[in-house]
Parts: sequence; structure tokens; C-alpha cells
Amino acid sequence: MNRSLVALTLLCVAPLAACEKNAVQDITGPLAASRIKFFNFGVSAPGVNFYANATKLTAITSGTGTESTGGVAYGGTGNGGLYSAIASGQYTLTGRIADTTGGFKDRPVDTLSAAIADGKSYSFYLSGVYNTTTKLVDAFIVEDPVPVQLNYAVAYVRFVNAISNANPMTLYVKNTDTTVTKDSIAVGGEVAYKGAGAFTAVPNGVYNLITRYTGSNTSVITRASVSFVGSRVYTIGARGDITVPTGTAAPALDNTANR
Repeated sequence: MNRSLVALTLLCVAPLAACEKNAVQDITGPLAASRIKFFNFGVSAPGVNFYANATKLTAITSGTGTESTGGVAYGGTGNGGLYSAIASGQYTLTGRIADTTGGFKDRPVDTLSAAIADGKSYSFYLSGVYNTTTKLVDAFIVEDPVPVQLNYAVAYVRFVNAISNANPMTLYVKNTDTTVTKDSIAVGGEVAYKGAGAFTAVPNGVYNLITRYTGSNTSVITRASVSFVGSRVYTIGARGDITVPTGTAAPALDNTANR
């Protein structure tokens, strides 16, 4: 955890430093108490860099040492899935096109106003389906209320729904171990688009993931063999276009560790 915080410190300081190549960075100040994680779940959205107001909080370094123009691609998370430190306050959160071609470099694909509370953690999502004409996509933010007291015998899992054309869904997890009870565990309750369920205790193990609409036993989205490790905290995020059966845009379940 300490190593992750060191990495976050470096990530957050860099955007605030002067633009001069040889400028001295001051890293002696206290680390901001709030945290934010970024997801590009906007179907067909371009690769983006994420910003809080005018401050860039995610970027990808290429093999040449310069910033990649690829940005965070669809299905990806900023900063390798780590949280970025951020001070409390009111922000405009945007994903901005990373590609330098076409004249759209740094154009925001969303504009979301959000209040960041001191000491809290959040996840920000580009979501829905990208409009190639307006070059806009949906966005939302949810709080990540990670449990304070963790039990090493269980993992903590919650479900976030980033599919704009899906009905509200419930996530179920089913242990793949044939020696244990095979009943599925409901991870929280029904979650609508742009919603997040509660973190639910799930025993250590390897699970098959299934989402279902309320009142139906038919699987909507599935993912096999996902490991949940005791004392770890996970978010399962649904992304994609519910009308597309196969390919990149097809519905999928993402598994990202919060802790």
C-alpha cells in the first residue's frame, strides 16, 4: 500500500510542476487526502487523458520517454488502475482526446461537474456509447466507500453499471470449487445505469460472474474464473453495448481492485 501511495504522489505532483523541462519539482508538501480512479468505458470512445479542471491526472509514457498519443483506451483504467490523489473541492472532470491527428487533440469528450469530499475515494467513468458526430460520451462518478475493517477470510465486491442501454441488473457470483456450496451469492442489489451497489463480503475463492435482470434467471453478461482474495476490495464494472452480441463493443464485466 505504501508503494502505491508513493507512486500516486509522483503522479499527482508531475501535472502541477512547471512546464519548463528542467524545473525543480517540490514534493515536500502533504499528499492530498482524497482519491480518484478513472475508467474509459465509453463504447467506441477514443483514447483519452483524464483531467480535473485544467490539471492532467493520467497520461501514458511511450517507449521514447514522451507522452503516448494513445491515452487510456476503451475498457482501460487510468494510471494502471491506481488511485490519483486529489484535493477536496469542486471540479470539472473530463476525458480529453489524446490523439494528435484530426485537430481534436485535448478536446473534452465529456464535462462532468463533481464535488470531491475530503478523505473520500471515487471512481469516474466515461460510459454509454460515444457519439462520433458530436464527439461526446456520457460520464458519471461514484463514491468508493471501502470498508474500514477488513476480514482476511473474505473479499469485498461491488457492482457498477456503465451500460446505458441495459436494464437495471444484479451481479451474482458462483464459486467454481465443487467441494463448496454452489448457491450463487448476490453482490448487493439491483443496479441501474450510472449506479453502484454496496460492497458485499464474498469468501475467498474463484468465481463465475453472472448478471441478471430482475425477475429473470437468464444470464445477461457472464465472466468465468475470477479470483477474489481475502481482505482485498474489488469493483466489477459492466461496460459495452447490450445490443451487440460479439466484438469489442459487446457487454463485458471488468474486474478492478480498489484495494
